[in-house]
Amino acid sequence: METLFIYIVKSSGLLVLFYSAYYFLLRKETFFNSNRYFLLTGLVTAVIMPLLVYKKIVWVDSVSANSNFQSIIPQIIKKEHFQINWFYIAAGVYALGLLLLLIKFALDFYNLNSVLKGKKIKQQADFKFVDVNENIAPFSYFDYIVYNSSMYTEAELESIIEHEKVHSDQNHTIDILISRIFCILFWFNPISWLYKKAITQNLEFIADSEASKKLSDKKAYQYTLLKITTHENCVAITNHFYQSLIKKRIVMLNKNQSKKRNSWKFYTVVPALVAFVLLFQVEVIAREKQLSKKEIAEENIKSVDVYKIKKTTTDKELTEVIEKLKANHNLDVLISDVKRNDANEITAIKISVKNGKDQAQAMQLGGSKAIKDYGIVVITKDDGSKKIDFNTNDSAEGDQKVKIVKSNKTKKVKNTKTDDVTNKNSYTTTYSNSNSNNVTTLSVQNGSDSNETTSVSVSSKPNSKIVVKSSNNSKQLVIVDGVVMPASVGMDDLESLDISSMDVISSSNAVVKYGEQGENGVIVITTKK
Repeated sequence: METLFIYIVKSSGLLVLFYSAYYFLLRKETFFNSNRYFLLTGLVTAVIMPLLVYKKIVWVDSVSANSNFQSIIPQIIKKEHFQINWFYIAAGVYALGLLLLLIKFALDFYNLNSVLKGKKIKQQADFKFVDVNENIAPFSYFDYIVYNSSMYTEAELESIIEHEKVHSDQNHTIDILISRIFCILFWFNPISWLYKKAITQNLEFIADSEASKKLSDKKAYQYTLLKITTHENCVAITNHFYQSLIKKRIVMLNKNQSKKRNSWKFYTVVPALVAFVLLFQVEVIAREKQLSKKEIAEENIKSVDVYKIKKTTTDKELTEVIEKLKANHNLDVLISDVKRNDANEITAIKISVKNGKDQAQAMQLGGSKAIKDYGIVVITKDDGSKKIDFNTNDSAEGDQKVKIVKSNKTKKVKNTKTDDVTNKNSYTTTYSNSNSNNVTTLSVQNGSDSNETTSVSVSSKPNSKIVVKSSNNSKQLVIVDGVVMPASVGMDDLESLDISSMDVISSSNAVVKYGEQGENGVIVITTKK
């Protein structure tokens, strides 16, 4: 629904652009045929351009120590309250208007068929002349030219027929039908109706200009225009000889031809179209950069080993992976909950990797389909420290990482991860998540040698509390959506917040950014807008 709404807004905006250019710059020029194609181009552009999206890939550095709670903590589910869905109401109103206009469109075709049905048709060259008895204004519909000969003199009838021949020969009916359909689809936009009027009026300018060139008495043609203005009965979805703006038609008929140098006005929409594409039709996709060999060297990485696990990996091969990880990297690996389909392909698997006592990581996959190929990646640095990760093998670049993958069949996912930063302002962040307890905890230790630790725990259970613990029992500075909370505000007062993300900043880093207020650490909370 939202996608449709955005498409309609973009199409309407493009329609306004072309109509404004025509109304303010081209309407009074005698480039009638060029104006015709300009207006039709506007309709086509308004339909197609919002569907064309240019995807721009931006490569970003991988962030190793991000404390964004959006991806870490479970969402706190609030009680649902009845709300009016305005999208559905707008869709209902739009559908009703669309239905009524489609019915009107069908009735117009029926009335046209009633006028032509049973009438004697006179074929002449590419035209079919139909002389009717009804008191209606002359009109053309594709190769049909319809008129009531008893209502006009021979000279007037000649002017009328020449006029309608131009409409028929240049297929102006197509323009009328396209603009009418566009009005039906965008009936709520007043510009679409003004646009249709501009198209119809310009077609009359074309027919008047071409017909007057073939007639010996141009003045008599203008008198015929004035006489036809008394007709009010017109058949819809056709090119009428009669149009209400008769004065403008006569003015344009006697106007001198526009100079060619004024044709620059057609190109005024080009910069606006370029701006439209750059602002609204470029989708930026962020992807993490993959470390090159040079970058790996700069990171003081000694080696990168990948132990692949495919959907066709046998139990014996899984055992070999465990043995290699233990022998080569002294990692304790446990592979469990392995399930296979009828083709003996792995559909579910749980892998736990432990590096000593401090660092552990687990991943669990499950579903009805076979798993995708991935690997256990072990990065060994020059100092002997190791980092474990799980990488998919979906593409040659390997730009998609799988850290925790949860499917409908996964009941428990446990994850504990530690990232170290070694500089003078170093700190250690550790977060753990357990779906069985519905609790997520994030801890920040200020420096590798410091005993100062701040932790935040959030439970997704109803009526849960946000629990903040500090090793030195100090009061942290709390900031919600950029606003510093008073010292009297505790975490219990923030239970009702709909949290989007939460950052815990250690005291040493907080002092740099927030001054003395951050000497005990800072908790930055961002709520959902």
